[in-house]
Amino acid sequence: MAEIGERGLDVALLPIWGWGPRLPPGHLDPERAAEATRLLSPRVVIPIHWGTYLRAAMRRGDLEAPAREFAAAVARTAPASEVVVLRPGEAFRESPTRDDAAAGPGT
Repeated sequence: MAEIGERGLDVALLPIWGWGPRLPPGHLDPERAAEATRLLSPRVVIPIHWGTYLRAAMRRGDLEAPAREFAAAVARTAPASEVVVLRPGEAFRESPTRDDAAAGPGT
């Protein structure tokens, strides 16, 4: 992940949650996803794979807890990355970087 980050990354989509009583191998929790954000160093990170299913012993209001925990962990671990939390149906439109805007359209 650090090698990818060294090349420069505008946007990263990172899974931050699972749905069972425990996270199966290959899944990230909010803290591990924040560490991945630190290694990738994206300008913007969007948490995905959260808020769809209730895990065991979760209440309905807890569906957004993983996104809040992830945003707090990124603020501590990778403060240069902006966290954009999208609700179901929301879209994200990347704005050009200063370098992209200076280069002009189609570059």
